[in-house]
Amino acid sequence: MKRNHNLFSNLAFNLAEHHLGKTKDNPSVGCVIVKNNSVISSGVTSKNGRPHAEYNALIKKYNFKDSSMYVTLEPCSHFGITPPCTNIIKRKGIKKIYFGFYDPDHRSYKRAKKKLNKFKISVNKIHTKKKDFYESYFINRKFQRPFIDAKLAISNDYYTINNNAKWITNFRSRKVGHLLRSKYDSIVSTSKTINNDNSLLNCRIEGLENNRPDLLIIDRHLKLKKNLRIFKISKNRKTYIFTTSQDKKKILFFRSKKIKVIKLKKLDNKDDFKTLLEKIYKIGKRRLLIESGLKFLTKCLEFDLVSNLYLFKSNSNLKKKGSNNSSILLKNSRKLVK
Repeated sequence: MKRNHNLFSNLAFNLAEHHLGKTKDNPSVGCVIVKNNSVISSGVTSKNGRPHAEYNALIKKYNFKDSSMYVTLEPCSHFGITPPCTNIIKRKGIKKIYFGFYDPDHRSYKRAKKKLNKFKISVNKIHTKKKDFYESYFINRKFQRPFIDAKLAISNDYYTINNNAKWITNFRSRKVGHLLRSKYDSIVSTSKTINNDNSLLNCRIEGLENNRPDLLIIDRHLKLKKNLRIFKISKNRKTYIFTTSQDKKKILFFRSKKIKVIKLKKLDNKDDFKTLLEKIYKIGKRRLLIESGLKFLTKCLEFDLVSNLYLFKSNSNLKKKGSNNSSILLKNSRKLVK
């Protein structure tokens, strides 16, 4: 039976992973309903955060009486915009619940068990190997700031720019990078990086084309060019520029392109970066992926703002064809993933 616990729990986490970065303030939760050792229904938190996974799994017209529920996070037990999931769980006759993590929201933390035990519904926290799955949600709740990862492509000799070609890594690495983008609600870059690459910074994988994270551009002096490709893909994505500039003419131009311009007093030290993150959090961004040049990324790592640095490394040496060597940054990074 222990093996089945792991199987059904992993299925729930696999479901939740599909909507990472797409559920706004709410965590992405996966839910699997099991009866007679077979999955009879499943659900995931809807895009934009509602309805919840448990509701989506139980709203179907099946006989759920005496079935078991496997859910990645303990069910909510409070009234918010929607009724608590514990209500539909009780109403549908669920007998046992197995969940992976407690919800840090004080309105739900360890409350589902107390509430459902009154109706002879067993509620059990089980071990999961997905120990970092809700790292972003926990950071959001605890620090009221976005969760931040970063992505970096380098040559074998640590250069981040190939002066003779557009790409450093191979086709497969780029596809994995696109898949990675689909798990965040926003991409953070700088005007220098976007100007140099004329980047789209979207998700170009068949079936995931509409997963376009919003774009947050750090452009202190409003150096962003006016004829970039990013202005042509505004559908299903919002673009924001964070600047210290007072250039009214250029601000009006960007606003005419439906780009939100957000003013900063300065962006030099750790407190300034924290202010930047507070502004990003206030506009509803919760999971960020940094794809920028070394200068901005180095500052974010130096100020301990990055949780994971995803490294894509080529087998080729660029030598004199390369620029922007990242060896010092990587030597000092404690966040390296691969």
